[in-house]
Amino acid sequence: MTSRPRSRKPSDALARYRVTEGRGFRLADHDPAGRGHTGLTKKTAPDLLARGTQRLAELQDMLYAQNRWAVLCLFQAMDAAGKDGTIKHVFSGVNPQGCQVTSFKAPTSTELGQDFLRRHMLALPARGMIGIHNRSWYEEVLVVRQHPDILARQQLPERVVSPRIWRERLEDITAHERYLARQGVVILKFFLNVSREEQRARFLKRLEEPEKHWKFRPEDVSERRHWDAYMHAYQQAIRATAAPHAPWYIVPADRKWLTRAVVVSAIVEALEGLGLRYPVVDDAERAAFAEARAALE
Repeated sequence: MTSRPRSRKPSDALARYRVTEGRGFRLADHDPAGRGHTGLTKKTAPDLLARGTQRLAELQDMLYAQNRWAVLCLFQAMDAAGKDGTIKHVFSGVNPQGCQVTSFKAPTSTELGQDFLRRHMLALPARGMIGIHNRSWYEEVLVVRQHPDILARQQLPERVVSPRIWRERLEDITAHERYLARQGVVILKFFLNVSREEQRARFLKRLEEPEKHWKFRPEDVSERRHWDAYMHAYQQAIRATAAPHAPWYIVPADRKWLTRAVVVSAIVEALEGLGLRYPVVDDAERAAFAEARAALE
């Protein structure tokens, strides 16, 4: 049976974004602008984000001190959806000693010759740590699925490369996430759901502002031609891998203030469900502390 954090009533505000059962999931049912979110506006969102980051810092301190659970946050999105900015703002108050961020770029030639999970496994957080993966093992059923040349460079035996490979990789990812949950890793998966129109506007802004030119790559435009295929691939991935121990959050990304508020709320809710506390010393340790105090005084 998969290990799970201590249950607490899920937030009604987050229920619309959380997916724990993939059967019947439709990406089209989720509005990239998040219209209809009650109780939160652009004016009130900064205060919620500030309170959320403060609470996250408190919980992360206890997570680190207790040293039992590990937390893994996966961020997936189309280009310009705001992954970098979301990570920057949500984790702004976290102690760097208890947090590690890994941004996965195109695999190296060495990594292409290894199994697709290996480089991600090497970056898993230790107990007491929060691990943040900017892109993840899901790239293998998203980007690689759209670009057969990448799959060809992975040097796989011909007999294992079949039309079933994407389903099989999703099965492998599902099994891997189940294994991690059984080892005390809390998995939170965020898909920042940006619309094609908003992506276009953000690309144009990057081209218009010299200080943002570094963010733009000509390949970003060519990837837009695969938009529908990517949406289908995301939908298939979420359907296959959403589970109570590894939920997906379909986060509206057209409005950045809403994106950040939803993400920080989801992480805080998950951590609060762990029953975190600072370690309690026993009688022998208290006696030793008393001796140390007497010596210091």
